[in-house]
Amino acid sequence: RRVLVTGMSGTGKSSALQALAGRGFRTVETDVDGWSEWVDGEDAGWFWREERMAELLAAGGDGTLFVSGCVSNQGRFYDRFDAVVLLSAPADVLLERIGGRATNGYGKAPEERRLVLRQLETVEPLLRATCTHELDASRPLREIVEELAQIGAER
Repeated sequence: RRVLVTGMSGTGKSSALQALAGRGFRTVETDVDGWSEWVDGEDAGWFWREERMAELLAAGGDGTLFVSGCVSNQGRFYDRFDAVVLLSAPADVLLERIGGRATNGYGKAPEERRLVLRQLETVEPLLRATCTHELDASRPLREIVEELAQIGAER
């Protein structure tokens, strides 16, 4: 199975994948160089490197693969995932997490925090409309990871 874990910045995508990897699942975080790239233009934003993502999703492998990310072109790949899981949380939770994390500097600047809030209003509803599962990510990480593992085991 292939499961996409998506959501706004601060929902815990990276933490969830790290915990899933610790449980022996195959994981790929795409919010890093090599998987995603910034594209300028009218629809500027972060996009998956499509050829690399297509290769990943076409490759075989044992067990469930969890992929995390939130990019402008992810919808082009939904048909290659068995589940698309939206992690969601209220704005105050996202801003608190972003402000307190030490592993990622994104969201510390005022303009980045405003963008997170704007995307919560504009992007998250689009993700909600197209996901197969939505999890309340304001709950403890262990609960989220357990639900993700269950989704990954579904047939």
